[in-house]
Amino acid sequence: MVPGRAAPDFELPDIHGTPVRLSALRGTPVTLVFFPFVFSRICTSELCELRDNLGDFTAHGVRLLGISTDAMFAQRAWAEAEGFGFDLLSDFWPHGQVARAYGVLDEHSGHALRGSFLIDADGVVRWSVVNPRGQARDLAAYREALAAL
Repeated sequence: MVPGRAAPDFELPDIHGTPVRLSALRGTPVTLVFFPFVFSRICTSELCELRDNLGDFTAHGVRLLGISTDAMFAQRAWAEAEGFGFDLLSDFWPHGQVARAYGVLDEHSGHALRGSFLIDADGVVRWSVVNPRGQARDLAAYREALAAL
């Protein structure tokens, strides 16, 4: 997904099964953080870093949403274990549909790549980064993108 284009709309369940629709969040900037697997070392490190720096996002009025192809039940157990203060959304079924729409689904293995997308209040992608499975994203890059919003 290229910056400057409209973000693909979607609806996914959160860890309690409540649907979250991107278009319903218009008027609020959103950061989508796709990640490969719950309970994995790098994903846990990355999302805990975001949890610990959530104020950087809220200070800019940005809602943070984590998305993986894991089932919502696994995401719920992980969220409870780690105390995340932001929503995790399950792209489990149809498997990887949203990750595919954002160009971050690894079709061979069925998991999401490490893609992050900052979407402005009008639903336009303003910044993105996609890293391979084993490479964590840099918090400084999020901060730069938030500052430019």
